[in-house]
Amino acid sequence: MVLKSQVEWALHCCAILSGLPEGRYLSTKALAELHGLPKEYLSKALQSLSQAGLVHTTLGPSGGYRLAMTPTELTFLDVVEAVEGSGRTFVCQNIRASNPCRPKGFCESGPCAVARVMWEADEAWRSALRKVTFADLGKTLEAEVDPAIWSGTFEWVLKRAG
Repeated sequence: MVLKSQVEWALHCCAILSGLPEGRYLSTKALAELHGLPKEYLSKALQSLSQAGLVHTTLGPSGGYRLAMTPTELTFLDVVEAVEGSGRTFVCQNIRASNPCRPKGFCESGPCAVARVMWEADEAWRSALRKVTFADLGKTLEAEVDPAIWSGTFEWVLKRAG
């Protein structure tokens, strides 16, 4: 499975937005500059987050984006589904029905073993993403990122936040 690059962008943007002080917003331009991304393409990912109700937006010179919920409420799965949708990653085409060794008109009573395994794996993946919040990510990053880079990044962000 390959997720759209917009998923990575949206996750990183939410990580930054989760550190914004109450009432502050960060522009698409600043988020794009911070991550080295084209503003026009990043806008699509941010629009998906907005349409899903995960971020608030405001217009004007101090406008931009901020999380619509606390970092303890927002999960990785919320962001992935905002960009990719919530549909299953595996769609069964029931190709087993084409087996020439099956009697004509033979009808299966349930989904095949392949589909069941894939759906179980999909649910395990979603369950893992559902368990990780942006507050959890923040703790991990704070412990793993060089302190100078960590503080420098937030100084940079706060200078640009409206």
